[in-house]
Amino acid sequence: MSNLGKRKVLVVLVDRANYGRLKPVLHAIASQPELELQILAAGTMVLERFHQPVEIVKRDGFHVDSEVYLELEGSTPATMAKSVGFGVVEFASEYQRLKPDVVLLIGDRYEALAAAIAAAFMNICIAHIQGGEVSGSIDESTRHAITKFAHFHFPSTQRAVEYLIRMGEDPSTILSVGCPSSDIARELDRNVEAVMSAVNGAGSGAVIQPALPFLLVLFHPTTTEYGGERQHVEELLKALHGLRTQAIIMWPNIDAGADHISKAIRMFRDRVKPVWFRGLTNLPPEDYLRVLSNASCAVGNSSSFARDASYFGTPVVLVGSRQEGREVDEHVMIVPVIAREITSAVRSQLVHGRYAPSTLYGDGHVSKRIADALVRLKPYLQKRLHYIYDGLDQKAPSHHDNSRTEESTWSKRQKRSLAVDVQGQMTTDTTINTGTAKTGTNFIVKT
Repeated sequence: MSNLGKRKVLVVLVDRANYGRLKPVLHAIASQPELELQILAAGTMVLERFHQPVEIVKRDGFHVDSEVYLELEGSTPATMAKSVGFGVVEFASEYQRLKPDVVLLIGDRYEALAAAIAAAFMNICIAHIQGGEVSGSIDESTRHAITKFAHFHFPSTQRAVEYLIRMGEDPSTILSVGCPSSDIARELDRNVEAVMSAVNGAGSGAVIQPALPFLLVLFHPTTTEYGGERQHVEELLKALHGLRTQAIIMWPNIDAGADHISKAIRMFRDRVKPVWFRGLTNLPPEDYLRVLSNASCAVGNSSSFARDASYFGTPVVLVGSRQEGREVDEHVMIVPVIAREITSAVRSQLVHGRYAPSTLYGDGHVSKRIADALVRLKPYLQKRLHYIYDGLDQKAPSHHDNSRTEESTWSKRQKRSLAVDVQGQMTTDTTINTGTAKTGTNFIVKT
């Protein structure tokens, strides 16, 4: 606790997407009189090559308590592994200095895994947003590893709730459902004219005309397919060149293989000199969402295309296996990394046009529920597989002030919280605080 008796919540930001999704949570925590917000920026948040997104955090009025440098250059599997090790050391030092009561993490980045390892071994309570989801790449393993270190969970979808429980997590530690990026989407001014001056004033290439159809393209490495990323992005660029629709192409993250993707994009730009191409390194969270909300189609393998694009009904073509197994709504078409199939799918989406907005990943009122839960939770340290209590007379430990104590096990609550009707819509007796939800594909829960 702070000297004022407030619970200190340290939010770890490790990349531009982290901040984009956590910004409304930061505001919600800061507005809670019982909580003291701390911010630690690490990973690509502090790197010049990514235009130091931490500076955006500061311009937005937040105080950044710590900046941690942990990335080892090279973008190879070995540098990723070593960066995790550096991160554990650096996070441990900062935790000693800042003395947080709760560390709040989001997603599946390897830098967040380092933050979770350090916190767990230092007996600091961990809360995790976006656990229980499914994807490809090393992100899949990283996400589930963070789940097993985390003491409390804020999953984004009802299917993720079920998967967390199947992984042995106590249902009483699942405190709300929904992705906080839906909060930004709900309040966003989607006027693209204002943001296009920033888009066309940064990066290089063609001037994007917002009145004409344009694509948003983002292609990250799939680390479990390391070595094939250059061929993959070349197929994608071949497809885009065949379409010749103006496109905003953003640089990839720092994962293993990123340098190969960046090099292939630069070589294509310099050799082909496409008149439809504009390259960008980074955009502030709201500007990125404005571009995504106005794009005629989003193409690539970013999780934001499955998640954030659903709020806007933006057509999406997901390319390759990086998001394999990810919950998606009807706005997404999934294709292999083959130029002709990418081209065909994009043309189909351009003909279709926009889809109805979806609340599969949140109802736009998620951040306050997270902040409220951070006030009410009862920190604990010893984790166990929750299903060891099944069939036993002893009660599972209670970790939340609003948890029910009348049952010896959580089996009844589990069935209620996962109840859905035959169409996949959540029924009225759902007990986990989710707000309004709309189902997408792969959403029907079998109990």
